[in-house]
This record gives sequence, C-alpha cells and structure tokens, in this order.
Amino acid sequence: MGNNDNLRLFHTGEHACGYWPERTARDLVFDPRDERLPAFYPQALQWGFRRSGDIVYRPHCQHCRACVAVRIPVEAFAPNRSQRRNLARNAAIEARVLPAGRDDERLALYRRYLKSRHPAGGMDDHGAHEFDQFLVGSWANTRFLELREAGRLLAVAVTDIDALAMSAVYTFYEPDQASRGLGTLSILKQLEWAKRERRRHLYLGYWIAGHDKMDYKRNFRPLEGFDGRRWRPFDAIESA
Repeated sequence: MGNNDNLRLFHTGEHACGYWPERTARDLVFDPRDERLPAFYPQALQWGFRRSGDIVYRPHCQHCRACVAVRIPVEAFAPNRSQRRNLARNAAIEARVLPAGRDDERLALYRRYLKSRHPAGGMDDHGAHEFDQFLVGSWANTRFLELREAGRLLAVAVTDIDALAMSAVYTFYEPDQASRGLGTLSILKQLEWAKRERRRHLYLGYWIAGHDKMDYKRNFRPLEGFDGRRWRPFDAIESA
C-alpha cells in the first residue's frame, strides 16, 4: 500500500444490525480522521468496503457472513428483458449528473422517502445535517444523478467516482412513484453513465440473500461478489 501501510483499521463493538433486527453486527472501519483515506478509498472498494458519510466500513460479524459486496463489470453488462421494459416504461425521464449537495427540493424528497421506506427506523427524522453528513460527506468525489420527468424530481442516485470505478452509495426516490421501478432505473442510468466514462465497475454495496430490500442486486448480470479474498463470479458466490 506504500504510504498507506500504517493506515489504521478498527473493529467496532457490537451494534444493532441494520438488516436483520434480531441480530447484532460489527464492522471493520478505517480511521476517518486519517488524511490519506480519500486517496485510499478506491483500494478499499476493491476490498469490499463501503462509504457512509466519512466512514469507510465493511461488515465483520462473528457468526454471520450474509453481507456480500457486489459489483457489475460495466462493459459486460446488458439489460435483461425486465430491465429493458423498465427503460421503455420510463423513457420520458431525463437523467442528469450534477454536483453533490443539498437544496430544499432534494431534502424534501429525501425526507419523504425515509418516512415511507424506514418508518420508525431511526432515519425517518433525518434533516439537513443528516443529509449532508450521510449523503455528501466532507471528502468523497461524489455526484448526484437526478432523474426528472417534466421538471419534477423523482429520484437521486448518490454516486462516488474514482479513476477506475463508480460506487452507488444511496438512492432515494418519490414514494408515490415506487411502482415505476425507480431504484432499478437509477442503477441502469448509473451503468450508462459509467460506460460513457469508461469506468470498469459499478459497485452496488452489499447483497444479502433472501432480504427483500437487498436481494434485487442479483438481477444485474454479469455480477461479481467479494468472498473476503477476491472477486468471483456471482454464481460461484451464490452457490457456495
């Protein structure tokens, strides 16, 4: 790692699992105060880590390995029939890449999304401070991919960019338009963007088998999963 040889890695204490309420979880976390972290972040993505605000972490639970980091090889990806229907159904939606940041319109959409998606889950009272802290952070090279129809903001995909890859950090969208598959559309538009910019991979965070909010990632093929040591074809991960 060169100058990153002594970049410190911490093991958190146990905390409530964000995916399975009956479980506890632990994470590996890089020192968020280390000024080298921004330069090291692309390598961390390759090791299965994820960014949340200024925290770069990877689940490391004692008795559970349910969270599997996944990524899409951009050049090899081709939408399946369902994804092509999604694109056709949403043909009137315009996608634009814009600087990351908060404004009243984005914040209002974020709050509506959380109230619908995570009621009484500890996030539904997020305001301006939490928006800035969680979605923007202080050091990441982040852009917002906005989806609009006839001027109306329908979705925002928070995306980190490095020289070789992009990372889908978080997406929030209009709850009353959920039936249009805006989460899937956001990933498809991120893939189109990554292909234009000649990035090799789009990181999707963690896949969790059988989890109703995380299992959708398996529908994007080809897909690769990180087994703790190396990236492997998703089929090999899924059948292990």
